[in-house]
Amino acid sequence: MGRVPASFLGELFRVSSAPGVISFAGGLPGSAHIDLPGLFEATETVFAEEGRAALQYTTTDGYLPLREFIAGRYRRRLGLPARSEEIQIVNGSQQCLDLVAKIFLDPGDAVVMERPGYLGAIEAFSLYEPTFHGIPLMSGGPDLDVLARVVREHAPKFFYGIPNSQNPSGRTYSEEARRGVAAILEGTGTVFYEDDAFGDLFFDGRPRPPVKRYLPDQGIMSGSFSKIVAPGMRIGWIYAPEPILREFNVAKQAADLHSNFLCQMILHRYLLANDLDAHVARVAAVYGRQCQLMCDLLDDLMPAGASHTTPEGGMFLTVDLPHGASAMDVFHGGVREGVAVLPGVPFYVDGGGDDVIRLNFSAVGEEEIEEGVRRLARVVRR
Repeated sequence: MGRVPASFLGELFRVSSAPGVISFAGGLPGSAHIDLPGLFEATETVFAEEGRAALQYTTTDGYLPLREFIAGRYRRRLGLPARSEEIQIVNGSQQCLDLVAKIFLDPGDAVVMERPGYLGAIEAFSLYEPTFHGIPLMSGGPDLDVLARVVREHAPKFFYGIPNSQNPSGRTYSEEARRGVAAILEGTGTVFYEDDAFGDLFFDGRPRPPVKRYLPDQGIMSGSFSKIVAPGMRIGWIYAPEPILREFNVAKQAADLHSNFLCQMILHRYLLANDLDAHVARVAAVYGRQCQLMCDLLDDLMPAGASHTTPEGGMFLTVDLPHGASAMDVFHGGVREGVAVLPGVPFYVDGGGDDVIRLNFSAVGEEEIEEGVRRLARVVRR
């Protein structure tokens, strides 16, 4: 526990929930886009037709029809030869972080992460006491020269990355970067752990080819229904080669026997009765408008020296603050001004981030974005 970085989330939730605070700090999808009537109908149907079965124990792998749906969608959308036997349901894709680390890592093992990287992964992996190696994340993907050197010199167990609309930066790997990562890792002992939580949420509706397409035997992918259906159901999955999945299954069974079976059956019934692709397209279009509005306001209102990423999808962007501005000072000043942001420090495994803040544009409406960015700009100017 001593290796786990102090969590900023408790303080964050406390200030974000205060009356009158506009929060850009959380990682929530927009609650208005949860299809409550559709999920209610699916729940009624499951209880009416299969209630007792849905309330029983099940296998660790997860509900087979749901795994078949996920595998079929991989084949249709991304051209991956996925089979249901290669899919396992987890308690939100966050559980994948813990279980993958559990089966791969001994204390001191090398792990590669993007810099900045997802703070939930940093916290999960830290429990297993690895040695982190941060790879600078640039506009088109990770620095491939640094990655090649780290793989050659440190033989990391895995490289954890988010190629699509990365959290926190919102950046997306180019096609060249995807192929480059695969070329560097191919034939080594390093696995690429591809977190694809945001791959459905590209504003242009066009799916990007996963790194796993170019690295099939060394690629793990995780996905989640949290960002596209409902986070409270806690249904995610892992897609991995059979040798890895076999060990993962052992760790999963020891952790919780299986994920929530009732929610798996409700979700599957919902997916059968509704067009997920059409729903995702509507949500992504809204997020795209909200992201564009936030970017335009940042361009117009922030002082000289500030800059921001421009995402192609997802839920987040980062702002590089002007020289001399501290992210923690902006955080505390924002609380006083009625706007919450997430300082960049927790996203860096090797120090840094005090000149960066992360903003979420998916959980608030356009009026809140306008007022919130105005408040934020006043804080940064001070």
